[in-house]
Amino acid sequence: MANNISRIWDTDPDSKPRERQFSSDIVGRFRSGRLVGKQPEALNEWRVTTGDPVVAAELASLLGGEPEEWQTDREDNLEVLTESASVDIIIESSDKLDASMKLFGMSGLVHHCDGVEFLSPDEDKGEACGCPPLLQDRKDKARAGRGPKPSIDLQFKLAEKPELGVFRFNSGSWDLVKNLHNVIAAIDEYDGPVTATLVIDPVSYTTKSGRDVNYSRPLITVTGAYAATANADGDPEWLAKVA
Repeated sequence: MANNISRIWDTDPDSKPRERQFSSDIVGRFRSGRLVGKQPEALNEWRVTTGDPVVAAELASLLGGEPEEWQTDREDNLEVLTESASVDIIIESSDKLDASMKLFGMSGLVHHCDGVEFLSPDEDKGEACGCPPLLQDRKDKARAGRGPKPSIDLQFKLAEKPELGVFRFNSGSWDLVKNLHNVIAAIDEYDGPVTATLVIDPVSYTTKSGRDVNYSRPLITVTGAYAATANADGDPEWLAKVA
């Protein structure tokens, strides 16, 4: 018997809900925080968002937690608040780890540089960006909303389930910026993809004035070379999916 529910919108097509469109290359995003109301909250375990219920279920099985819907107008409408602060990952090459400096305003991206020269827009690309030479001065300007802050983007696969697809992690961590050159050098030591750990690391200390400071920082640690499983054509399966 035919399923007649598909005709429910025939007489009022403008009211039909739009089909959710999913990205073909990024299956989910790892996040180290969330918004509670309008306030940002740092997390001690990974939060992963995705638009694919199969991916969400696999993530919950691997890292703990339960898939739940969250309020967003983007395609990754499911979130998993995992029970894991560390995840084993596969990084194809250092090209999958990108970093730049960005400042957003009311009209969108207003400053995009590498700390020395503009990266965009095209008419300014290669010109001196005017950022202070000292890291602390850059941090102070960023905190005051007058200068760009880091935008670090990593694409990877899960070591336990590479067949799920490519995940993405984006961070504005100054701590990660300080160590990024070491991570890239460690990846480049190997001729091919590497295994690594992606960790939320809690930091606590007391300042000289007696103020307690607590925050979380992301860490990327390369652990070795990755040997992919070949498919029927003799090509590494996960690499074929990344390309």
